[in-house]
Amino acid sequence: MKRMNGLDHSEKTACQCQEKSFPDHVGELARVNRALGQLEGVKRMIGERRYCVDILQQLRAIRYAVKAVEVNILKRHLDACVAESFADKVERDQKIEEIKELLVRF
Repeated sequence: MKRMNGLDHSEKTACQCQEKSFPDHVGELARVNRALGQLEGVKRMIGERRYCVDILQQLRAIRYAVKAVEVNILKRHLDACVAESFADKVERDQKIEEIKELLVRF
C-alpha cells in the first residue's frame, strides 16, 4: 500500500478515475500562478520594509487564492473519484474514510 500525503492509496482498490487518469486540474494553474506572483510581491514588500497591514492583506489574498484551488480540486474529486466509487461498497467506504482523513488535515 502506498502512502501519499498521509493517506493510503492501494493500487488493487483504486477507483476508476485512478485506473484511467486523475481529473484535469489544469484550469487551476491561473490561480496558482496568481498566488505565486502575490507571494513574490510579499517577499518584495518585506524586503522594502512596507507597512505591516499591507503585507497582511496580501497574505490574506494568497490564502484565499490557495483555498479556492483546494475547494475546486476537492469538488472535482467528489464528482469524479468519489461518485464513481459508490458502485462498490468497499471502495465507497475507502473513499469516505479518505475524505474524513483529508478534512481532519484542513
